[in-house]
Amino acid sequence: MAQLQFASAAVIGSGMMGPGIALTLALGGVRTTILSRTAEGAARGLDKARAQARLLADNGLADAAQTSRALHLLSGSARFDETLAAAGLVVESGPEDMAFKQELFARMDSLARPETILASNTSGLSITAIAARCARPERVLTTHFWNPPHLMPLVEIVLGERTSLEAARAVHALLTACGKTPVLVKKDRPGQLGNRLQMALVREAAYIVAEGIASAADVDTVAKNGFGLRMPAYGIFEHMDVVGLELGLAVVDYVARDLYNEPRAPGYFRDLVSRGDLGAKTGRGFYDWSVKSADDVKRRRDEFLIEVLKGRRRRAGEA
Repeated sequence: MAQLQFASAAVIGSGMMGPGIALTLALGGVRTTILSRTAEGAARGLDKARAQARLLADNGLADAAQTSRALHLLSGSARFDETLAAAGLVVESGPEDMAFKQELFARMDSLARPETILASNTSGLSITAIAARCARPERVLTTHFWNPPHLMPLVEIVLGERTSLEAARAVHALLTACGKTPVLVKKDRPGQLGNRLQMALVREAAYIVAEGIASAADVDTVAKNGFGLRMPAYGIFEHMDVVGLELGLAVVDYVARDLYNEPRAPGYFRDLVSRGDLGAKTGRGFYDWSVKSADDVKRRRDEFLIEVLKGRRRRAGEA
């Protein structure tokens, strides 16, 4: 069960991320309200969270008693002021817009109790800047849940320049109790931790395609069937230490001279965007989506994640 100070929580946002975040907290025993601008939006968010709970239960990733309790702890509301005043933790999952977040956090700061922790699910914006208009910035931090949040274990807890370490540790303990795998990111830098690694990979991948070294499909095939396949059990630094740092250093020094090192996305990436080829939503990006289904890709992703999580659960039970 979650700590007493987090007996109740609010999650702002009923779209892509909010329902999964709310479900995570409810599964940890926290009474959680999904806040939306309208009652209809809150109801849709609640329906999504319930569907995600059924998915977890159907695949053995949450037991019946835990799921039943979580569903009783979940609610939806459009009553912003009243809900904020009662919550011990508030997680915002709105648009990635700095002005919007600064205004929202200033309002939350004025409504919440002094001990309430205010968190943003931002995937890269500075939490220090988001908290700039808050009277209590020491109670503000990032909780970056990875998508889809009801399946992905990782949550990055990012400390702003004035965030209390005590507050960060309390949220770390809460998320651990909720079954997540949280990490503390000690410096508020662009991209946090995971996205810094991911964007370095995206930048080089786009450069490889632009240079004609390989196709986008073959780049993805290498990621999915090479280093990416072993990463759930074999981290970057584990690999370096196992193969030997003298070998790793020699390879890095040799390859680094030919990597894309400009402090911006490669021109090929920019050209796609300038042409309006924005990916699946426009029908073309790195792939031709008229012959490829985004829904199939996401379904395959989720099925794989479920199998990985089921395997981890089995191994934990055997230990």
